[in-house]
Amino acid sequence: MGNRKTLVIIPTYNEASNIVGLLPLILDLGIRGLEVLVIDDNSPDGTADCVRSFQQNTDK
Repeated sequence: MGNRKTLVIIPTYNEASNIVGLLPLILDLGIRGLEVLVIDDNSPDGTADCVRSFQQNTDK
């Protein structure tokens, strides 16, 4: 049981303004073994760029 993982899947389309606030909230839950998968459907608003930036700037 010590190796349990939790996967959160977030489908997005034009959610740049929401994803920047959502990702920190999810990580702040402090869930061990957490993996977050964001699936973007080629959003023109820069959603994927926001996720990449968050990923590069977080150490979690």
